[in-house]
Amino acid sequence: MARKSLLGPTLFTLFGMILLLGLGTWQLQRLKWKEGLIAAREAAMTGTPVPLPATLGAARALVYHRVRAEGRFLNYRELYLHAIAADGAAGYHILTPLALGGGRFVLVDRGFVPEELKSPARRAAANTAGERSVTGVLRLPEQHGWFVPDNEPARNEWFFIDLPAMAAAAHVDSFPPFYLAADATPNPGGYPIGGQTRIDLPNHHLQYAITWYSLAAALLVFYVLLVRRHRGERT
Repeated sequence: MARKSLLGPTLFTLFGMILLLGLGTWQLQRLKWKEGLIAAREAAMTGTPVPLPATLGAARALVYHRVRAEGRFLNYRELYLHAIAADGAAGYHILTPLALGGGRFVLVDRGFVPEELKSPARRAAANTAGERSVTGVLRLPEQHGWFVPDNEPARNEWFFIDLPAMAAAAHVDSFPPFYLAADATPNPGGYPIGGQTRIDLPNHHLQYAITWYSLAAALLVFYVLLVRRHRGERT
């Protein structure tokens, strides 16, 4: 009779333990994968710069890799992407078309400026004419989040990267399906401040694993207490 009355709790505990331990182990596997991905991106961001890719497929293989481009900045067509600095100050990322020659362009995120330096006239030293060599990190546009405001091209106010719309706003034929985030090489006059790329990869898998294993332990303790209580009722 006792075995029959404990059959349900025993099966529930067994199933729960298998599930919770499996989830914890899966999170540890995800932790290893995420750490490898972060290490790979960090290595890519410090590697030797390579030329700009020619296709989207090649660009996908070079995301977060250092790339190099040479051309002429179209400073009079720069775009303003709303941004928050690491210290919480509001400002903009200055996005400028780089003319590569042959009718080709690439969009370059030259870096951050505070709100008071939005006007190009207040950082004229950085807007030099002529050929420039730019080194930075290759990025693909990220998906537009639900809570991110819509871009306002007519006002040159941008909240996320939209390369086709930005090409139209900058009056260039098109941009390739990637952009270049300039590195921390100082600009004349100090602004924009490059090197803004961060490896934004949340890594909470260890906490999740601990949570699942803790729940498994709690379930086991509950089952042991239940068994002891049941045996005490029999005596």
